[in-house]
This record gives sequence, C-alpha cells and structure tokens, in this order.
Amino acid sequence: MIRSMTGYGRAQCACEARDVTVEIKAVNHRYFELNARVPRAYLSLEDPIRAELRKSIVRGKVDLNLTVVRREGDDTNVTVNRELLSRYLSEIRAVLKENDLRDDLTASTILRFPSVVTTEGTEEDLTQVWNDVLPVLRQALAAFLAQREEEGKRLADDIIAKCGELNAYADTVEAALPALMEAYETRLRTRIEELLGERTVEEGRLLTEIGIMADKTAVDEELVRLRSHTASLRHMLEKGVSDGKKMDFIVQELNREVNTMTSKIGDLEITRTAIEMKSLIEKIREQIQNIE
Repeated sequence: MIRSMTGYGRAQCACEARDVTVEIKAVNHRYFELNARVPRAYLSLEDPIRAELRKSIVRGKVDLNLTVVRREGDDTNVTVNRELLSRYLSEIRAVLKENDLRDDLTASTILRFPSVVTTEGTEEDLTQVWNDVLPVLRQALAAFLAQREEEGKRLADDIIAKCGELNAYADTVEAALPALMEAYETRLRTRIEELLGERTVEEGRLLTEIGIMADKTAVDEELVRLRSHTASLRHMLEKGVSDGKKMDFIVQELNREVNTMTSKIGDLEITRTAIEMKSLIEKIREQIQNIE
C-alpha cells in the first residue's frame, strides 16, 4: 500500500482507573524520527511506544502526545498540617493587629498556604497503565495509517498520470526524429553545393557524413530507458510498493535521460519539449518526496 508521510490520528478512552488520550501526527522526513511527549510519571512507556510505532512507520517525523489523567479515589490521602497552619495564622494575625488591618482570612486562602495541604496516593502499576494505553495507541495509529494510505492513493494516481504524460512527450520526440534527420540532410546538401559551386558532390562521402550525424544524434537508447523508468514507477505504484527512496533514484535517472537527449539534439522544438519533460519530472519528484 502506498502511504504518504503526512498523517494524523487521535484516540481516547475513559478507562476504569484513568482517562487516556493519544494523538499522532507526522510530516516528511528522510528517516523515522519520533518526538514523544509523555507525562513525567510515565516516561518508562516511551520505549514500548516507539517499538509499537516502528512496526508500522518506516519514514517521517512523528509527533506523539500521550495524556493520562488518573481518576483519584479512596487511595489518595489528603493531610492538613495543623501545627504549621496554626503558626501561619498566629504570625499573620499578629501582623494584622500591629497594623490595624481587618482580618479577612478565608478557608480558601488558608488552604493555599505552602505545605499546609498535601496529597499522597499509592504508586501506580505501570504494567496496568501500559495495558490501558496500548489499545488507545493502536486506535490512534490505525486512524493515522488510514489517513496516510488515503493520501498515498492520491499521490500514486497523480504520479501514474504524470508518467503517462512523460511517455507522450517521448513519443513526440521519437516521431520528430525522421523529419529532423531529413532536414539535416537537406541543409548539409545545400551547404556543400554552395561551397563546391559547379563541382559535383560525392554521394558516398555525403552519406557518410549523414550517418555520422545520425549516430551522434541518436536518442533511441535514452527514449527506451526513459520508458523503462516510467514503467518501473507505474509498476511500484500499482503494486503498492511504498519505497520513496527507490522512486527518488528512478526520478534522478529520468532527469539524466532527458538531459542526455537534449545535449544530443540541438533542435529548438525538441529543446522546448525537453523543458516540458523536465518540468514534469520535477513535479513527479516533488510528489515522491511525500511517499514513505
């Protein structure tokens, strides 16, 4: 299956002891790179999260955000430090009396004093936490991959269409070659006749020159290789082989064939066609940069 490197997926679950939310998003990158934002209490889960993602993701810069909200219950103890609170109140009221200030202390104000109220909960079982997180992670990952595959199909269809356009340009160049050689032969005969005047042209020598020129400007091999490269791209895309690196190499070879063809043929119309071909190859390359 062809996959884009961009994608987004999100899932959440209200589990028995905690609420879990996983969010995954990715953009293009040459390799797999994970930036996982995990609560400090669950940092040990980062390695199993990475291992789970690596099963399905080959390339891309991936951002993952894990949120775990523990549902506080009877296992959380709340303690009020009464001795410390008494000292706070004694000192504060002394200052209020000395400065003839109104005592407007409230319960909410008092409870915000540092270290007056402390909470203490039992340590969580990280194995159970992972058992809650894993299904949510897989749901988010499934949504993420589905979006990647949907975008990948659009990329594949577009590249296949552009390969067809490239082959059409190759057909145009191939169809123009006989006329180009005929025009070259005519120009060559005219030039030689102008130089020799009344003297006759040695036909054998003329044909030899034409043959040499035909060899120098022959682009049959380049056209064959170009069509072979577009066929390889189409085959990979139609078979669902998601290998952006290999496709990128094929695009480099396409550029090489067009450059060689252009350097062999100096015709203006062929050059214009070659420019259109190179523009099309660049568009293919940009699309391939998005494939995993």
